[in-house]
Amino acid sequence: MRLTIFGATGKTGSCLVTQALTVGHEVTAVVRDPTRLNPPLNEHLRVVTADVMDPADIVPAVAEADVVVSAVGPPSKGPTTVLQDSTRSIIEAMEKSGTRRLITTVSGSMVDDSGDGAFMHYLGKPITRRILKNVCSDMRQAESEIHVSNLDWTIFRPPRLTDKPGTGRYRLAIDRNVKRGFTISRADLAKAVLQLFNDPTTVRKHVFVAD
Repeated sequence: MRLTIFGATGKTGSCLVTQALTVGHEVTAVVRDPTRLNPPLNEHLRVVTADVMDPADIVPAVAEADVVVSAVGPPSKGPTTVLQDSTRSIIEAMEKSGTRRLITTVSGSMVDDSGDGAFMHYLGKPITRRILKNVCSDMRQAESEIHVSNLDWTIFRPPRLTDKPGTGRYRLAIDRNVKRGFTISRADLAKAVLQLFNDPTTVRKHVFVAD
């Protein structure tokens, strides 16, 4: 399939690009600085230099995609609107081009308590939200942009991401948190995204995933 990946130079985006190429997808990696992209040599990779915040600039990158994946991440713990602004721009570009399938990994399990046990509900999540209050706010605003769109979206809500090697083993839950799901490697998150993006049961759903 033809995938367009935003945030392709980040840690999660790099995992997505590499794994997508490995299993034979046609990948368009959208980047601001192509020198930061270190993909494996592959005839199925197209690198597009564009500003994700400019809808007109990214329309050509999404126009022929079967699936658009956003792995854009927040720059820091400080005040930010990167997630909501980039999400809004991607949605506008997709609506202009007629592309409908959007997968996003820019959210997180901390935005929702559904399915949590008592510890996470009353202690774990509140502490995390205080520490990452700006990121959490940006995530929620980005999700709101997606919820009101007409796209066939899936929002992944992983817990804390690690750089550990992928195991290929992870747990999933739809519209509720994975119990005792505290971490997941970026490699396993990427694998989950690639395995589920063509699954109609995940359309307009929140997919929680954890080790």
